[in-house]
Amino acid sequence: MNRFHVIVPLVLLLVFGGFYHAHRVEAAKEAVALQAAKEKTAAEAAAKKAEAERQAKADADKRASEREAEETRKETEKAAKWTAAGEQIAAETAAYKEQAAKLASEVKALETTLAALRAEKQKASRAAFEFARDIEAARIQKRGAELEIQRMVEMIARKNGATLAP
Repeated sequence: MNRFHVIVPLVLLLVFGGFYHAHRVEAAKEAVALQAAKEKTAAEAAAKKAEAERQAKADADKRASEREAEETRKETEKAAKWTAAGEQIAAETAAYKEQAAKLASEVKALETTLAALRAEKQKASRAAFEFARDIEAARIQKRGAELEIQRMVEMIARKNGATLAP
């Protein structure tokens, strides 16, 4: 029995070794196939990723160039609007300055006319006052002359002895 105890385990060990070796070879082939599949999948994924990155970069470059073109267009429009507004303001300023100068000369002419009319009015007022004074002085003289005549007549009448009273 001693021999069977050693032989059976050795035979089983050899059978196990055969299975192990066969399995190891098959497992190595499967591992190589699996590694090749992983590498192929990784290569495909890397290719897809590289393509996606290239496409994303192309899209980003395209968007960036479009954005830059849009910004350039907007800046050009803004500068054109700014220039147009500046020109319009300058034209309006010139027109208003011209109008202000015209109105200032008109005001000066009207002020000169007003001053002349005021002087004429003052002259006319002074002349009217002078005439009124002369008229009043003439009335006073007339009244004084009438009183003088009346007094003279009274004196002559007293001298002659007769009075004018009835």
